[in-house]
Amino acid sequence: MQDPNADTEWNDILRKKGILPPKEDPNEAAEEELIQHQRSVVKTYEDMTLEELEENEDEFSEEDERAIEMYRQQRLVEWKATLMKKVYGEILEISGPDYVQEVTKADKGLWVILHLYKQGIPLCALLNQHLCELARMFPETKFLKAISTTCIPNYPDRNLPTIFVYQDGDIKAQYIGPLVFGGMNLTKDELEWKLSVSGAIKTELEENPRKQIKDQLMSSIRTSAPSKRSSDSEED
Repeated sequence: MQDPNADTEWNDILRKKGILPPKEDPNEAAEEELIQHQRSVVKTYEDMTLEELEENEDEFSEEDERAIEMYRQQRLVEWKATLMKKVYGEILEISGPDYVQEVTKADKGLWVILHLYKQGIPLCALLNQHLCELARMFPETKFLKAISTTCIPNYPDRNLPTIFVYQDGDIKAQYIGPLVFGGMNLTKDELEWKLSVSGAIKTELEENPRKQIKDQLMSSIRTSAPSKRSSDSEED
């Protein structure tokens, strides 16, 4: 019987058609084996008390020490990467000259939410309040705000508030004007859901809060509305 791991043209055809599984990369297999060994070694010593570690210190082999050190370095890299993702946590005020640096040149893959607003517009003030809370909840996303005309000269007030959502310098979503936000009844949860739809934040909300409000309103209307039979009786 032909070896399924052999490097033959026939085996390559069978792999492409899914009849044979992809050939294992020996480098990947060796790397995975090393990782599993590191974890098993580290787990063994993680379960020990300080006294037990001191007692067994002489029994550490060079291989064990290398495994522990490699594992420690991996965890250090992961920890630094996590810290780099969580460097925001507040909404930053910018102006036109800051736009390129803060938005266009933002780190690759980073989501940026920019709120264009003006003083004296109540809905803009409400959005800034909600965005401050969301910035603390989602520190891995960059939240920015700017007075509209400092970023876009002559930007019309009728378009405020405006929120642009960016990633890698491209606009991924835009929300323009008061009607999009539902007016002064907008809640923080509703704004959170709206931004999550764009992909900029990962919400734990299971459904659109505004849908719940609509459902409750319709239920209330149906309950309070007189039935046709009651109306007919009153006419009689």
